[in-house]
Amino acid sequence: MEPLGPMGFVEPAQQAGKRANSAPYAKRGTDAMQAAVTRDTPQYIHTFTHVCKCAKLSSTMVRKTKQEALETREKILDAAETLFQRCGVSRTSLQDIASEADLTRGAIYWHFKDKAEMFNAMMERATMPLEQAMDCARQTRPDSPLEQMRWGLLNAFHSTVHNARTRRVFEIAMHRVEYVDELLAVRDRHLAVRNECVDDIEHNFKLAITLGQLPAIVRTRVAAITLHSLTDGLIQNWILDPTSFDLLEVGQEVVEGFLNSLQGTSRPLLPPLKAEELAALGTAPLCSFAAASAGKH
Repeated sequence: MEPLGPMGFVEPAQQAGKRANSAPYAKRGTDAMQAAVTRDTPQYIHTFTHVCKCAKLSSTMVRKTKQEALETREKILDAAETLFQRCGVSRTSLQDIASEADLTRGAIYWHFKDKAEMFNAMMERATMPLEQAMDCARQTRPDSPLEQMRWGLLNAFHSTVHNARTRRVFEIAMHRVEYVDELLAVRDRHLAVRNECVDDIEHNFKLAITLGQLPAIVRTRVAAITLHSLTDGLIQNWILDPTSFDLLEVGQEVVEGFLNSLQGTSRPLLPPLKAEELAALGTAPLCSFAAASAGKH
């Protein structure tokens, strides 16, 4: 096989020999001659086609490596979900997760710096579809913020009932985690997500007031905290015992009933609390006894 010329084309052997003895090659001595000889071997034929083929193979390998990394990450999160639900977050070690996923601890640390980061990634993987669905609702109902909220909350109820991953992750977050040691970072995330959710609800209430869909007397922050607490409490109680009530049916009635109550058109069922009634809070005999006992220690 004839060696390649400077532009990657095959050149006659005699011309190659002359070029090897020319000025730049002569200065390099026998090493240059040896280099010219070894270029006769097939692996040194760097034609344009060969270079493109190598680039294509390299790109394929990169894509394959990225895909394998994503698959390993999903495998780790699947194992974490299983163990967190079975044993609790605090009682599950990274070594336990590595064993469950049939991986090494090094593979775990390659993807996650600690258990808190893994927990947060697990939560984001499960809640991202709910957030995407809510974003879609905003786009399809830009002038109906109350309808947006109702649909988004009912979608969360539906996913809790019918999506195994959503239900499993909610159960872990609500009943299988202790905010201690390294999991304090999980508490920070929980609070951040809660606050963001309340902020979004309040924004929708304010928008509804601007659009004339709610009266201006509505205290938007109080309403947002109340609605969030209602829905969060329903999910928590349903997960404790899914047979106790129909989450979708009760959830829809609670959400719609609360939103309708914000119109302020119905007469209050209860009279306002008097100052002396508020002052009497915590003064029952049992509470007084508990306070007196606490003061003795």
